[in-house]
Amino acid sequence: MDPKEGLVLVDTNVFVIDLRYKRDVAYGNNRAFLNYIGKRQTAFTTIVNLLELCGILSFNLNEKQLAELWFYFQDKYQVTVLPAPDLETGFPNIAIKEIFDLLKNRVSLGDALVVAVAQKHLPFISTMVTWDKIHFENVFPGTVLTPDQFL
Repeated sequence: MDPKEGLVLVDTNVFVIDLRYKRDVAYGNNRAFLNYIGKRQTAFTTIVNLLELCGILSFNLNEKQLAELWFYFQDKYQVTVLPAPDLETGFPNIAIKEIFDLLKNRVSLGDALVVAVAQKHLPFISTMVTWDKIHFENVFPGTVLTPDQFL
């Protein structure tokens, strides 16, 4: 199946480039990818990715801007965050063993959390798009592509 026709999981770094690094050499293709998935409304990301994005940008945003990012992220990018980004809900119920099993594959804690949450809440997604393809190739259970490769 052509990845462009299916549902995709989008990693944090794609959104970081769009929001913070407009002069990056990858910005044009990154923006084209986001436009494509936005029009199709076939993209997902995890609550871990959204929290990670907020953490990265928290150094440059005031409290109001950070809250706006949190609450309007799904509308801005036309992606679905799972589990739903509700500030009153606890962290996704993921067994420590699931995370530790991923860590055994030489994965950072952040990447292990993304994969564990995706496996639990997005098992129907077989393609992940990230600029850190090598970090996920032997960890994510499906195809891993960069935005360039996806396009």
